[in-house]
Amino acid sequence: MQRSPRLTEAHVRRVHRAVEDTGAGPGIEVFSDDQYDEHLREFLRERPQGPIGVFAYGSLIWRPVFVPAAVYRATALGWQRAFSLRLNRFRGTPDFPGLMMQIDRGDTCEGVLQVVPPDREWAVLADLWRREMTARPPSNCPRWIDVEVGGDVRRAIAFTANPEGRNYAGGLTLDEVAACLSEACGHWGSGAEYLLQTVSALEAEGIHDPYLWALQERVALLIEARFPG
Repeated sequence: MQRSPRLTEAHVRRVHRAVEDTGAGPGIEVFSDDQYDEHLREFLRERPQGPIGVFAYGSLIWRPVFVPAAVYRATALGWQRAFSLRLNRFRGTPDFPGLMMQIDRGDTCEGVLQVVPPDREWAVLADLWRREMTARPPSNCPRWIDVEVGGDVRRAIAFTANPEGRNYAGGLTLDEVAACLSEACGHWGSGAEYLLQTVSALEAEGIHDPYLWALQERVALLIEARFPG
């Protein structure tokens, strides 16, 4: 039975505000098209045999880049969800940075494996690279990780935390993350919206993440306290 989170669209509307995109900011080098393609070509040198799978654990579930050839429930081995990337853009601003969820080294993480159509492989991955990475070097790093699907372990692409990245924010407490997500907003929307969409998408897939469930409850309470009635 799918559960209903305490965090709702009504909470999201309370914290949403129009934010202008001011760009990457001073000192930030962004990928050019040639650099994206070079990065992808180098990454694919280590590809496994067979169709490529992308492990989706957050926004790639509810806002996918491509129509998968197949979708399977999957578990990332040795990785766990964490709001570990500071955002000065997209869902935050330089004055009030937001947080983005990644997978960081840890236990396990349930998500879905999206199989890339073999006849569209380069086009799909090129779009994915441009969606998930902006600055060089990337703070949201693509890696080949082990995922378990139906009792079998296979290699798949996942975008993961980079502890050496300039915006890495690992080790935050639940209350610290909740305080940020209950207020931060950028031109893509708010942290509260991102959290609600992710929790709802996971529940629709039959995936219940206790950490995210506790987090959405705390974010909802903080928004209610700031906007009583």
